[in-house]
Amino acid sequence: VRMALAMAQGWQLATGINLLGIGSVEALAARARAEQMFGRITLVVDAQRDEFYQAIFEVTPDRLVEIEPLKIVTAATVDARACAGELIAGPEVTRWFPTGKNLFPSAAMLVMLAEHRNDFCHGKQLEPIYLREASFLKIPAQMKH
Repeated sequence: VRMALAMAQGWQLATGINLLGIGSVEALAARARAEQMFGRITLVVDAQRDEFYQAIFEVTPDRLVEIEPLKIVTAATVDARACAGELIAGPEVTRWFPTGKNLFPSAAMLVMLAEHRNDFCHGKQLEPIYLREASFLKIPAQMKH
């Protein structure tokens, strides 16, 4: 993601094009609409560590409304939603939630979303969404040798 943002920023500097940031869960919601999956949909993407990125959308034939913004949740949280009968969708979700619906973003959905937007921005304003604190261990000085 960082490399794609750097490329977009460089392309803007070189050509003066306008940039637009569209999140992958919004593209998933658009794909759900294209597949006529209407109603409240819990969109999930594997975040590793037995966690998932989750956002909830209300999908109608005319609109995508974000009900709950993207956040990290446990697998148990998503499983509870699935057991309650909620529609769970996202890339390869049936690996973890058999009642879910596999759904993948597509370039066509990005184009469809972008053609109806005008909130272009400068490349400096585009940033990846980090929901997890960075965690790494520094090697103690005595071990570097």
